[in-house]
Amino acid sequence: MVVNVVVLDYGSGNLRSAERALARAGADVTVTADADAALAADGLVVPGVGAFSACMDGLKAVRGDQIIGRRLAGGRPVLGICVGMQILFAEGVEHGERAEGCGEWPGVVERLDAPVLPHMGWNTVQAPEGSVLFAGLDPATRFYFVHSYGVRKWELEAGPGFAPPLVTWAEHGVPFVAAVENGPLSATQFHPEKSGDAGAALLKNWLGTL
Repeated sequence: MVVNVVVLDYGSGNLRSAERALARAGADVTVTADADAALAADGLVVPGVGAFSACMDGLKAVRGDQIIGRRLAGGRPVLGICVGMQILFAEGVEHGERAEGCGEWPGVVERLDAPVLPHMGWNTVQAPEGSVLFAGLDPATRFYFVHSYGVRKWELEAGPGFAPPLVTWAEHGVPFVAAVENGPLSATQFHPEKSGDAGAALLKNWLGTL
């Protein structure tokens, strides 16, 4: 069965590379800002590059924050990539300026404390036991990162009757959140669409949950 995936076009992100990578992984992909299509799709991918505040402005301009919220309220899968992951958190701080995020997870996106920024290139991750996104991948597998900001502290704890989110970590100067799996909401700080065979395997794993 071929699943339908919408890559949300809100003026930010590697839309075509995400489209190509998802298509190679077996999805029927549409790149659009149309709310009805985004709500109806089996899966929604939210990419993002650049500044947190600019991405949030673009997202709100196409009501992307509302689309994400409505999908999640109905248990409909969403995958955030790079800044598309960061904007799912409560807020971002860049150059001393705070910007409000979607607030799907508590936490602050802040500058990494590292001798060299941006963190650009291949890095390993530490995925938790039970991860679906990283199923079948060797722990030494490397993924492609390009970012200077990240979430350095995970703040959401499991509540009564709720399974704890699965949080994957990486390190560049300091530990930071590299991926999250939380019910219908998943996200990666790295770019699976630029991560070769490893990224393709991860996208196939996500498509398998739809």
